[in-house]
Amino acid sequence: MTAEPYTLYGLKLSYFTGKLEAYLRAKGIAFQFVEMNTADFQRCARETGVAQMPQLLSPQGAWLTDTTAIIAHFEGQGAEPRLSPTTATGTFLSLLLEDAFDEWLWRPALYYRWAFEEDARLMGRQIARTLLRDMPAPLWLRSFWITQRQKREYLKADGVTRENGPASERHYLSLLDMLEPIFAARPYLFGDRPCEADFGLFGSMFRHFSHDPTPAAILRERAPNVLVWIARLWAATPDGLANYNRVADPPSDLDPLLRCIGADYLPYLEANQEAVANHKPRVRFESFGGHFEIPASTYRAACWQDLCRKFASLSTSEQETVSGRLGFEIKQGNKALDLNLPPPKKGQRIANRHWK
Repeated sequence: MTAEPYTLYGLKLSYFTGKLEAYLRAKGIAFQFVEMNTADFQRCARETGVAQMPQLLSPQGAWLTDTTAIIAHFEGQGAEPRLSPTTATGTFLSLLLEDAFDEWLWRPALYYRWAFEEDARLMGRQIARTLLRDMPAPLWLRSFWITQRQKREYLKADGVTRENGPASERHYLSLLDMLEPIFAARPYLFGDRPCEADFGLFGSMFRHFSHDPTPAAILRERAPNVLVWIARLWAATPDGLANYNRVADPPSDLDPLLRCIGADYLPYLEANQEAVANHKPRVRFESFGGHFEIPASTYRAACWQDLCRKFASLSTSEQETVSGRLGFEIKQGNKALDLNLPPPKKGQRIANRHWK
């Protein structure tokens, strides 16, 4: 840690930028925010070799990318407040949830932003005014161009069709229904302090579901305690968190959410890894009653392998506990699909389209 501020490059409407901002604020890590334009985006990409946001520049001139890796980097330094669980099973489930919230909620978050005309018009104009502010074109043209680009990239290219679009809505509504009683009972997912899982969930909830008009209206009416949690995490400070102990294993009321991830997200990760291992360009899967076909992701294959490695490091009894809570067995046979991909490095994404 250092008293000198880091420099955070991102956008104020970005999924993963908001996630990292909340973590840095809760951790008490000083930073100055730079809202990227296209020149900044390209310069950061040249520095790190990765075209994504956010990107974090240390006072010593070192670059950090990938929010999951950045959080692990700071938590590994051991500075208070510690924002990871104290038990092996709690740590595994927190990291699994962080990964799931990052990747599993990506589609419904982007669906609500770009499939609804009011939302798409508003957010397209905001991107045109911020990220594209250095482009030599009038605002209306920048707005039109980015809106059409985002619809192609995050709807059509991500397998969203008229037939399966309602599945993303069911996904969001089901998530709110599972989260609402949790946040009615306690401040954060696992207890009185946030952990990696909270920050993973915060990305989509803060900058998408609570800001974009259509999902925000649903959130206010259907899950007011989730809305309170969003504000609480954004307002969290080291002094406030110091009054509470680190969390351990997640309480049993998280089991419906864990089982949902075990039934919906983890089978997709396995299918994606199999597609990558067999050099198939696309992966087919079912989610919330919708049938999807999307490009196979080597990054998500690497995430799956990382989860498998973490699971293998648990004791037999810990593995049984995790499998029981997920309703999903992470089989040793998964190693047969080993891609020989390294775990995601600090500061590196692997063939990923997301601004993470």
